[in-house]
Amino acid sequence: MELTPHEEEMKAHLMASSDEFRELVTRHAEYDRRLEELEAMSHLSEDEQMEEVRLKKLKLHLKDQINGLLHQQPNAMVS
Repeated sequence: MELTPHEEEMKAHLMASSDEFRELVTRHAEYDRRLEELEAMSHLSEDEQMEEVRLKKLKLHLKDQINGLLHQQPNAMVS
């Protein structure tokens, strides 16, 4: 799902001003990179399959947190 121009502006603002937001985005990207590594493998061990499921859940949770912060104060910034 793509962000609206307002959401992009809010994301840029939060990246510059919020340590919590930056940490969430960084962790989300790390999980995404690891999932891409796992998905590129032709065969996953049982442990790798469990890791993949766990990372997908963690990544989704982080996305929910990120979106929550993006929409927490929608009128906080004036364009």
